[in-house]
Amino acid sequence: MNLLAIETSTEAGSIALCRNGDLVRRACPAGVPHSATLLPLISNTLGDLGLSLGKLDGIAFAAGPGSFTGLRVACGVAQGLAVAYDLPVIAVGTLAALAAASGGERVLVALDARMGEVYFAAFVAGQPVTSTVVAPADKIELPAGRGWLACGNGLVAHPPLRARLAPIVDAWQPELIPDAGAVARLALAALARGEGVDAADAVPVYVRNKVAMTVAERLAAGGRA
Repeated sequence: MNLLAIETSTEAGSIALCRNGDLVRRACPAGVPHSATLLPLISNTLGDLGLSLGKLDGIAFAAGPGSFTGLRVACGVAQGLAVAYDLPVIAVGTLAALAAASGGERVLVALDARMGEVYFAAFVAGQPVTSTVVAPADKIELPAGRGWLACGNGLVAHPPLRARLAPIVDAWQPELIPDAGAVARLALAALARGEGVDAADAVPVYVRNKVAMTVAERLAAGGRA
């Protein structure tokens, strides 16, 4: 099965191409908007592997939560290519992909949402056991039980959250960031189950409905107008 996966929910964007079980991952160039680099990166990687878009069985993208702009770029590129080549689209949750990449059985995922907040969810055996929420570190409702693995850059960006999690967490992976390889692996399984959707039905999952703080909110938080 051949599949393209796109992950641009953070500044560290990437793509992954699966060709009959082999996976090749490429990072988006740093410091350049994903909208300017994504299509050339996809084209070059396909060329290196001797593949064409017409030979793909599906296109996956990290649907969120994450950067509003990044999610729109990934979704838009996936939709455009899928329409052009009549391919199904698989939307993969960003936090679900992080949980899968961690290799843990009981996983807490914390992704920095900026604006003083964190995206947070808990997974057991790859399945969500809480809703994905966005909230300040001190407002996150912690799951029951111990023996969790905690991952994601939210642990670094929000030290109070890590302190709150310490009594229930046995292992830490704060360096783990969203990656197209994990998106591809989850998407392949979903595609095999027939869960691909029409391009028009693929949408990002924002969780937060606010893009930035107001001037008053930045000042109240000690920032500049």
